Amino acid sequence: MEIMRMVVTGPVGAGKSTFIRSVSEIETVDTDRTATDETSLIKEKTTVAFDFGRLQFNSEMALHLYGTPGQERFDFIWDMLINKAHAYILLVAAHRPGEFRYARRLISYMNQRVQIPMIIGLTHMDCSGAWSKENVITALGYYDENTQPPTVLVNPTEMSSVANAVIALVQLYVQYSASKAMSV
Repeated sequence: MEIMRMVVTGPVGAGKSTFIRSVSEIETVDTDRTATDETSLIKEKTTVAFDFGRLQFNSEMALHLYGTPGQERFDFIWDMLINKAHAYILLVAAHRPGEFRYARRLISYMNQRVQIPMIIGLTHMDCSGAWSKENVITALGYYDENTQPPTVLVNPTEMSSVANAVIALVQLYVQYSASKAMSV
């Protein structure tokens, strides 16, 4: 059986755990614990290792979803997860512009370790103070439309919204794999 490994990353509170719970066919494995640092200002519990979920496409193909912790002190887990990944999605809460710089650092961190397909998933677009898609993308350092990664709007609590983001990333991975095979 072929397994595609997808990493879901982003700042604290962007919706990573909820994203995986919304689409996983199995009960998700999570490592949520009571937040004891500044994270507690955003949410009560936080991921301290990783989340895991699975989607079975058919008898020959499964998607394994791994959610990273949002705090930088867990970057050793980021390394373990991203180095085995086929693709990743960076979730960014559009209503928290103070975290855009951190999201930009996450992109840089991941791209220094691997060259794999990625998309940006904008969450919390319906919240007060949410920035427009264009402004968030610019804040993440993508000034040229030709070089920016695909961007999707995601509501992590809605299975159909998450499924659309997963489909977009799988399609990007298939295109990437095909172009890589043709260049060999």
